[in-house]
Amino acid sequence: MVKLNKIYTRTGDDGTTGLVDGSRIAKSAPLMAAIGDVDEANSAIGIAVAALHPNSDATAMLVRIQNEMFDLGADLATPADPAHGFGPHDMALRIVPSQIARLEDEIDRMNDDLEALRSFILPGGTDAAARLHLARAVTRRAERAAVAAGSDRDLNPLALTYLNRLSDHLFVLTRHLNAAAGGDVLWKPGATR
Repeated sequence: MVKLNKIYTRTGDDGTTGLVDGSRIAKSAPLMAAIGDVDEANSAIGIAVAALHPNSDATAMLVRIQNEMFDLGADLATPADPAHGFGPHDMALRIVPSQIARLEDEIDRMNDDLEALRSFILPGGTDAAARLHLARAVTRRAERAAVAAGSDRDLNPLALTYLNRLSDHLFVLTRHLNAAAGGDVLWKPGATR
């Protein structure tokens, strides 16, 4: 487990930060942008959770996802292991196929009760859905940043898949929440011309 007695270490005062293996990289590196965007997406999900009933299925799904977002950040911050590659092992927290499969199962379950899309959806609706639309957009940015970071160094491909699937999950969850409150807010092309 993590135990932090002191919050500041002064080791990053030179503009670098440490990775899980002890190596240091610039805070401006593409990898750090991706890790920061994952953290921001997680925070945006937390803001959405605050607008939901604490005992709802949506809250349970999102809290589980928030924990996985920390796993994802650790995965990105852990270089490939010479013996295990990007496979999970005692010294590396990795995104695994079962986490992606669970997201897909939840997407399918929520989507079963929704009408087919006939227009693009405006980011809005209920308070929680609007917050989740923002979390979805930040998750898409995190995915783009992780793809960019992957051009500099090898990353766990499942981490990228997880981010892609998570943005789909958040989109379907916004539709699910809005369906219970009257439906999606639909785009009306050219409506203000």
